[in-house]
Amino acid sequence: MKILVHPSYFPSIATFAAIVQNEVIWEAQDNFQKQTYRNRCYISTDKGKHMLNIPIQHVGGKEGRQKYADVSTENSYNWKKEHWRTLETAYRTSPFFEFYEDDLRPLYEGNDDSLYDFNLKSIKVIGDCIGIQIPSAKTEKYEVVPANYFDARFLVDAKKERNWNIGPYAQVFEERHGFIPNLSILDLLFNEGTNTLSYLKSLSLDLKNA
Repeated sequence: MKILVHPSYFPSIATFAAIVQNEVIWEAQDNFQKQTYRNRCYISTDKGKHMLNIPIQHVGGKEGRQKYADVSTENSYNWKKEHWRTLETAYRTSPFFEFYEDDLRPLYEGNDDSLYDFNLKSIKVIGDCIGIQIPSAKTEKYEVVPANYFDARFLVDAKKERNWNIGPYAQVFEERHGFIPNLSILDLLFNEGTNTLSYLKSLSLDLKNA
């Protein structure tokens, strides 16, 4: 199935499964919206579900609107250092953190200022880690109702959590907090490692009725 998706910050497991299982084109012409996975993801720490949020530069003006593709990250605050330190603390004892850290660490050492490009880069790094090629095709115009793709842009909505029936896998702090479903793809990667792609392919996603 051909689907239209927003690139998000280390996408949720359900979103990454949708990317793996379908032919994807990236939405590049929409406006940025707050409270979405465009600039946040969720991981598991010793305190439970934890949000990693990328700060962005807010534009002025009467409307304050800007295209997602034009949004810049707020780098006066060293959010990259903080996010990487948090990931290290949360996943250092996971089975595969050390296996993948050399692939992921460079993302947190660069001088990126485009949120959109950084998100695509993070998705492509995960693709490399699990052995798939991430598509690069982007939309050239905004369509309220896409003509040639199934509209899966709702996957970026962080306010409405859907039940995807995410099958359990071993998590670092599971004994303390129980299994937490549909976290960032990073949680699955660090805990399942080389089994990540098989897991994503096996998920039964019903996007049309989500």
